[in-house]
Amino acid sequence: EALETVLDGVPLNRIQVRIDAHPWSRAVADWLVAFLGKRRSDPAKLNLSFGIDPAAIFAGTGRLRMSIEALQASMPQSLAHFFSMGVPGVLLEADGRVFHNAGATEAQELGTMMASAVSYLRMFEEARQPLVYAAPHIGFALSVDQDQFVSMAKVRALRRLWARVQEACSISAATANVHAETSFRMMTSADPETNVLRTTIAAFAAAAGGADSVSILPHTIAHGLPAGFARRVARNTQLIMANESHIDHVADPACGSGAVEALTAELCEAAWEEFQRIEAEGGVLSSLQQGHIQKRVQAASARRNAAYQAGERAIVGTTLHPPKTERPVETLAAERRPAVTEGVAVCEPLFPIRIDQSIGAAS
Repeated sequence: EALETVLDGVPLNRIQVRIDAHPWSRAVADWLVAFLGKRRSDPAKLNLSFGIDPAAIFAGTGRLRMSIEALQASMPQSLAHFFSMGVPGVLLEADGRVFHNAGATEAQELGTMMASAVSYLRMFEEARQPLVYAAPHIGFALSVDQDQFVSMAKVRALRRLWARVQEACSISAATANVHAETSFRMMTSADPETNVLRTTIAAFAAAAGGADSVSILPHTIAHGLPAGFARRVARNTQLIMANESHIDHVADPACGSGAVEALTAELCEAAWEEFQRIEAEGGVLSSLQQGHIQKRVQAASARRNAAYQAGERAIVGTTLHPPKTERPVETLAAERRPAVTEGVAVCEPLFPIRIDQSIGAAS
């Protein structure tokens, strides 16, 4: 009912509709298809992104409602009606945000995303469905942070990696559909206005790196559900960037930059090694179930936290130049949903944690 109210009167054929509702994305996708039928919308004229990612759900909740084998066998058939409808856009998504916000390196995030995308291709191959039809419906979601050049390189590396995977599968290269979201782990509770600077840099990096869509987290999100002002700042940051700086008018502005090209190549190499490591562990779902990915992410997070605690890295407004007084932050009351506790397949969950929390510097 809430989604129906939100979409009431919205011209769906003129915008991209992105459903980001882990771990209920599949149920929401089914509802949206029924809703489109009720509105008599032509699916071929829509641009949809359902964001269905079993690996992200498994990693984020530690639970799957069925066994890995049953999931791999049933998913191609359960999504067949979406293909038959001719719905354009992203049906399956390789989402790296869960891993990033739990502490993964850029290479670990990219490598895990490639492993997720390949697992989708493998599912359709085993179901004897042509990969050439499945590949264009696979999208990607990643996190970008205040490290501008690394974030730019990460988005660029993702496109190269996906092109390489498709080449290895002998299918026509489909352009990667990339959604970028500003990092949750970089946000701070102390001096939250500094988060506006962080998210602006991150959003610029995403656009300059070639992301197709960008979401900016409101600067007060570390305190709870953001109120209207914080949401407007996040929205207007994107509008100003697009309509005044015209960053969306330039294709790959970093092309030819020696530094960014070197970073991109370095990330591609490291991410490919992580991807091969996950494949050797039986694929992304099996690796999660056995705890291999979690151990590497936790080790990377520990190394990063140690650098902050040793003073090698700093957080402006938290560990560097902290404010003497804090202004009150407005948030909205939010219903907390109970954690998922049921499931056939179980793994150690990867919970999002901010860096300032990890190093004990959160206010």
